[in-house]
Amino acid sequence: MPAKALITPLPAPACLPQGLRIYAIGDVHGCDLALAALHDLVSADLVARPVTRALLLHLGDYVDRGPDSAGVLGRLARPLPGLETLNLRGNHDQMMLDALAPGATEAQVSLWLLNGGVATLESYGAAPRDRASWQRIPDADLELLRGCPTCFEAGGYVFAHAGIRPGTPIATQDPADLMWIREPFLSWRGSLPAVVVHGHTPAAAPEVRPHRIGLDTGAVFGGPLTCGVLEADRIVFLQV
Repeated sequence: MPAKALITPLPAPACLPQGLRIYAIGDVHGCDLALAALHDLVSADLVARPVTRALLLHLGDYVDRGPDSAGVLGRLARPLPGLETLNLRGNHDQMMLDALAPGATEAQVSLWLLNGGVATLESYGAAPRDRASWQRIPDADLELLRGCPTCFEAGGYVFAHAGIRPGTPIATQDPADLMWIREPFLSWRGSLPAVVVHGHTPAAAPEVRPHRIGLDTGAVFGGPLTCGVLEADRIVFLQV
């Protein structure tokens, strides 16, 4: 799979503490081969440019639509050497948990299946119309998703799958907004408590704005899978 080397560093709209580098990866959506290739680039970059503390942060939406959601969740369960790892929860991850929870409603199940859940089931060898086959999804994979927080703060940044609601402090953000919001966040031009690094809304290229950095470049729709590499007051990108 072709990969792009580090793009020339750009000024970032916020700063991280000295000695900390964050590798933030946008929406994967079952594209396990791309995630494997991007992880290889991250590992190679860390070898080439050692740092005191390196954090690999996935921004959510690991499942649905793409061909191998099962492979993605299995890969997330195997941390890369030399890297701390944090996996945030996306709206598709939440839809999967809701649909597979005891007592799930037909509306919750239908919402998931209509938004890519069929591909997720098939990646486990399960059939959408055979509820008994859904038991093939390991409890460990669901536990991984349940353990994913909805946001993370570091330096001048807050990381969340979708964004934040303007005018609301980080500590009191609604988890549903952190996983689902688009407007008024995307078009917001006022101040925010931190620069938001997010996925959720696909774009042709990474978006670097004064109040946000968007890293969903539509891997499941034929675009690249993108990693934003944040360090000090700079950002560069790795893509596959």
